[in-house]
Amino acid sequence: MADSFGTLLRNYRAAADISMGELARRIKYSKGHVSKIENDLKSPTAMFAKMCDRELATDGALAAAVRRRTAPRAGPAPTEDGVWVMALDDTGTLRFDELSRRQVLAGAGAVLGFAVTRGSRPAIDEPTLAVLRASFDQNRLLGTMTSPTVVLAPVIAHLHTLRTLAVDSQGPMRAELLLLASRVAEYAGWMCQEAGQDDEALRWTDRAVAFAGDRDPHLASFALFRRAEIAMYRHDPIQTVELARRAQHDQHAGPRILGLAARCEAQGHALAGDVRGYEQALERAADLLAFRDHGTAPVLGSASVADDVSLVRGWALYDLGRPGAAAEVLDQHVGTIPPAARRARTRFGARRALAHAQHGDIDEACAVARGVLAEAAQVDSATIRLDLRDLAGTLSRWRNHGAVRELRPDLVTVLNETR
Repeated sequence: MADSFGTLLRNYRAAADISMGELARRIKYSKGHVSKIENDLKSPTAMFAKMCDRELATDGALAAAVRRRTAPRAGPAPTEDGVWVMALDDTGTLRFDELSRRQVLAGAGAVLGFAVTRGSRPAIDEPTLAVLRASFDQNRLLGTMTSPTVVLAPVIAHLHTLRTLAVDSQGPMRAELLLLASRVAEYAGWMCQEAGQDDEALRWTDRAVAFAGDRDPHLASFALFRRAEIAMYRHDPIQTVELARRAQHDQHAGPRILGLAARCEAQGHALAGDVRGYEQALERAADLLAFRDHGTAPVLGSASVADDVSLVRGWALYDLGRPGAAAEVLDQHVGTIPPAARRARTRFGARRALAHAQHGDIDEACAVARGVLAEAAQVDSATIRLDLRDLAGTLSRWRNHGAVRELRPDLVTVLNETR
């Protein structure tokens, strides 16, 4: 039978000739907390294991032991039934499949409206296409500052508009409309991910690939990146790295897709405690994402932050069990996020507060968190809530600290009120 985590920790600590009290001091946990874990009276967190790995020089062995005990269940494998395929036959007829209840509530009204008004419509020209692109840009801007549940309805309605207009268009204009539709579907997937609907996010991403077809064959690589990102938020480093690497197999996918995939691979390596893999992947990501020429099509993925590689470096240092270094990097770069990019500012601000808390800088952690909470309620992000929940758990170790007692009611309120 494999040794328990507590036994492993006690053996590694003894081999390093470090007392329980000294280890507790170094990782900024109480001696009682360490004692409970060594005696298997309390389960360790991934961060606790990573910080012990660092101090005991165990090359990630303790973090790996935690992962084995808390491995997430694999998500559903993609099937043909999970892909929404839109087909235009030789007569120009558009085939619709059945929408889910959420999709009906969010966007089927647009489809019904087109069914009622399906008379002759003018052909779409370039100025009209430009307005349709601008409308999508406005929805994306709205998505940087408010709840995904607010932006999903107009985004899905816009997608139905584009699909229906494509029926009456020919040649290059039909291709342009379907290409724009693929970008809109991809964005709907991201908003579903932010709303905590991972399965819906994957379905919308698959639909985006179907819309793009041979007009953008590299979008399949982007879909793999999206799956890797969802695996990352599920704290599954193996799937994160594997999917991110598969996304980079198509070397003609362009620097944007390859850079995003390399960045996600770096974050997966950080989750696994692989410092060398993290550094190599993040260096590739920095080189690829330095290219900013995305053509006329809407940019794939979030583009509200100019230097997201530096911010991701701070994020990953935390996952590597180096919260002090993570806090330094995030302190330096979070302030550079534009005020309009509320979602990104809240995301990295929450990670910044968490890094300070884990490093034992409780007053600073609470001060940073105070500035994050109001915006966290506005953007209503399921992925940001993951860090806020971790923050609440970390601060509970200092529950009698004045700043923590002051912050806790507001933190609990935000976690309870977000949807």
